[in-house]
Formats: sequence, C-alpha cells, structure tokens
Amino acid sequence: MAVSAQQEKPQGVSQRAQEDLRLVQAALNGDQSAYAQLMARYRDAIYFLVLKMVHDPDDANDLTIEAFAKAFSNLPKYLPEFAFSTWLYRIALNNCIDFIRKNRLECVSIFQEENPDRESASELELPSPQPDPEEHYVRMQRNKLLREVIERLSPKYRKLIELRFFEELSYEEIAERTNLPLGTVKAQLFRAKNLLYQILKPRLDKL
Repeated sequence: MAVSAQQEKPQGVSQRAQEDLRLVQAALNGDQSAYAQLMARYRDAIYFLVLKMVHDPDDANDLTIEAFAKAFSNLPKYLPEFAFSTWLYRIALNNCIDFIRKNRLECVSIFQEENPDRESASELELPSPQPDPEEHYVRMQRNKLLREVIERLSPKYRKLIELRFFEELSYEEIAERTNLPLGTVKAQLFRAKNLLYQILKPRLDKL
C-alpha cells in the first residue's frame, strides 16, 4: 500500500525513519515545507554520493536536484516498508548511472534525434497576447516558479537559460557572448531545458 493511505508507523524502525515517514505523509497532504525539510535532511548526503561517481561539482549539483525532483514527483509510489533514505539513495544512484551511461555515448547522436534549433515541448509556451485574469495569474505564478528554479541551477546552465529565454538570444549570439563553441551551447542548453522540465513539471501541473 502506498504511503498516501492512512497507515500506522512501522514498528522496529529508527526515530529518524519515522520522522521521514511523517514528513512524506505531510508532503503528500500538501505541506510544501515538508518537501523542504526532506531536502534539507538529505541534500548533502545525496550530493556527496553523486560527486564520488561523476567527479564534477556542477554535474553533482544538477544530478542532486534531479534526484529530489524525481523522488518528489514519485512520492505517492513510495512504500513505507523501505526507509525513505534507502529509497531516495536508490533513485539518486539510478539517476547518476543513467547520466554516466548517456555521457559515454556520442552527444551528437542525442541532439540529432531532437533538433536543438526547434523549441522542445519542455519549454514554457508563450502566453496569448491578451490573457484573461486567470491566465495572467497562472503566468505570473509560473514565471515566479521558473525564476526560483533557475536560481538553483549551476552557474553555467543558469547563464545559458537566462540568455536564451530572458534575453531571447539566438544560439549563435549566445555562443558569441559566452565564447563557447556553437555545438557546446546547443548541447548544454538541451540538458538545461530537460533539467528544468524535470524539476518544474510536477509543480506546474498543480497550477
């Protein structure tokens, strides 16, 4: 049975595990602070776990955020017979292994499958010229959320996202501004957009 159902605390587990379960239940009941508390509890541990595997602080930071985004979006599937920490570590490890496996492939083949010059579905859609009050409110909430999430990205991704979506520069203009090869700009923006999408989608669906 998923943890979202009414359930007694499991017997024979640590006080910390019981507190994790309480926070998971609170999060599933809509308590946003519970998500923050779970992240505060395990962010450093997940980060250093991932860093040992990828050996790059920027990638480790992004993969840590991805791991929490995946865990929180799948929280209704969490089964309390497993410690939350164990479940979270498994998600982080699998996410990290996927990242390492993908990076062993030729990046060019990945980007040829989805044309980076074509805006992907993960990007926020432009609002209509004259939104009604409800659409205006949702747009404001989404823009606020987008800004908050962007601030959590590593500097290299944050800069590219800002240049692309807030300054509305072309790939060529971004390459010139950052002194990066055009292919690098496209590759990093592709990853940055997917990272944003994974983090934002569960929260945007609630707006």
